[in-house]
Amino acid sequence: MERKIILRTKAIGKYFYDPVEFKVLDDISFEAYEGEFLTLVGKSGSGKSTLLYILSTMDTDYEGELFIDEEKITGQNINNLAAIRNKNIGFVFQFHYLLPEFSCLKNIMIPALKLGKYSREEIEQQAYEKMEVLGIKDQALKPASKLSGGQQQRVSIARALINSPKIIMCDEPTGNLDSKNTQIVFDIFKQITKDFGQTIIAVTHDMDFAKASDRTIELADGKIINLDLKL
Repeated sequence: MERKIILRTKAIGKYFYDPVEFKVLDDISFEAYEGEFLTLVGKSGSGKSTLLYILSTMDTDYEGELFIDEEKITGQNINNLAAIRNKNIGFVFQFHYLLPEFSCLKNIMIPALKLGKYSREEIEQQAYEKMEVLGIKDQALKPASKLSGGQQQRVSIARALINSPKIIMCDEPTGNLDSKNTQIVFDIFKQITKDFGQTIIAVTHDMDFAKASDRTIELADGKIINLDLKL
C-alpha cells in the first residue's frame, strides 16, 4: 500500500547574515509520511534545529518550498501560517514551556481553546483522554510546577496532541530526561504513530533514541548526507 506523504520539502536553503553571510541549509529535499516516526540527527551546527524551525512554519525566510498535507505553505501570510500551525502541528521541546501556576489540565487545554473548534467541556474531556493515554490523569489538577521533569514532559506531549495535529515536531524532546523517562517518551511516540497515524519529526542528539525510530535523516554542514539512515 502506498504511504501518504504528509510533509515535503523542495530544495530548502537558508542563510544567516550575522556576522557574515553563511549558508546554514543547502538544497534540503525530503518527504515524511503519515504515521512515520522520523528523527533528524547531526552534530551541533549541522542545521537540524534550523530546519525544524522552517518545517514548523515559524521561519519563513528561506529558499525553496514547503508542503504540508499537499498544501503549499511557502509564501502564505502570517495569519494563515498561525492557523495552519494550530490545526496541523503540535510542538514538544526540550524545555516543556508549561505555565507553572496553571494546572496540568489547563496547560493541555490552551491550544484547543485557542483553536475554538470545540466547547470548553469537550476540550476538557479530550484533555482527560490524552492524560489517560499518557498515564498522568491522576495529576490533572496539580499545578505544573509540582510535577517531576518526566511528568511535565508528558503534559507537554498531551498539550501537543490536544488538537489531533497531523504532525508532532520535537526539538530534543528527551534532552533533559533520564533513561527511564526517555524510554517512556519514546514508547509514547511509537504509540502515537501506530495507533493514531500521526507523524513525529524529532531533532535529537540521542543516537539510541534515533536508532529506534522508523527512519533517520542525517545532516552535516547544512546538507543531507544520509536520507534513509539505519543506525
